[in-house]
Amino acid sequence: MKTARKITLEVPPELLARAQRATRQGVTQTVRAGLELLAASRAYARLRNLRGKVQFSRTVAELRADR
Repeated sequence: MKTARKITLEVPPELLARAQRATRQGVTQTVRAGLELLAASRAYARLRNLRGKVQFSRTVAELRADR
């Protein structure tokens, strides 16, 4: 990770508490996890749009045999 940037946030206390319970982490780690999920959501949406449009050169049986 490059140099970190210090920011100030105003977050509803109940939202922060729920998020911290979900991550079982401190404030910084919880906010970082939320930002990573938000950034990844666009990539997930692009992958969902490709569903059924990608042709693979190997069959499922070949992939299983290669384990």
